[in-house]
Amino acid sequence: MKGIHKKIMDFSYCERKNLNMKLIVGLGNPGNKYEKTRHNIGFMFTDELVKKNNFNFTLDKKLQTKIASGIINNEKVYIIQPQTYMNLSGEAVRAVCKYYGIDVNDILVIYDDLDLPVGKVRIRPNGSSGGHRGMQNIIDMLQTKEIHRIRIGIDGCDKDKVIDYVLGRFNKEEEIEISLIISKADLMIESYLKESFENFMNRYNK
Repeated sequence: MKGIHKKIMDFSYCERKNLNMKLIVGLGNPGNKYEKTRHNIGFMFTDELVKKNNFNFTLDKKLQTKIASGIINNEKVYIIQPQTYMNLSGEAVRAVCKYYGIDVNDILVIYDDLDLPVGKVRIRPNGSSGGHRGMQNIIDMLQTKEIHRIRIGIDGCDKDKVIDYVLGRFNKEEEIEISLIISKADLMIESYLKESFENFMNRYNK
C-alpha cells in the first residue's frame, strides 16, 4: 500500500503543478570495486546531479535501482542508477518507466563511449547502442532505438583488453578532463529540461 500511495502522490502532485516527468538514467555497475571506473561514468554524472540539487538516492529493491527525485526547472525529475549490473540495465529502466508511467520520449541515458576521446560529449536523440551492452539492453527492453542519450568519451583500447580497460580507473590527466564534464552535470540537465532537444545537442556537441 505504501508504494501505491507514493505513486498516487507523485502523479497528483504533477497534475496540480502541471509538471512533466523526466527520467535521467546513469549507467554503471553497483559496488565499491567499480566506483569511479571508466564504465561508471554514468553513475558519476548522476551522483553529481543529485548532489548539486540536494536530492538523495534511496535503494528501491523492487525496481532494482537507486532512485532520487525532485523538481528541476519546473519538471518532476527521477534520477536512477540501475543496480542490476550494466548488461541488465534495461530491466530497471523498464520497471521504473512502468511504475511511474514515464514515456520513452522523456528518458535521457548517460553512459561511457569507447569511440570518443576522453571527456568528449556526444548527445543524440536516437540510434544504435554502438556496442555498449547497457544501452543495448535498454533498447531491447523498451523495444526502441528512439532513446535520448548523452555519451561521454573514455577513449579506446585494444579489442582484447576492453573489459580490463572499462573496469579500470582514469589516470590523473584523464581525471581532469572527466571532472570538467561531471562538474557541468547540473547545467547540462537544466539545459536539457528547458531547451528543445536540438538546441541542447547544438550547445554541447562542440
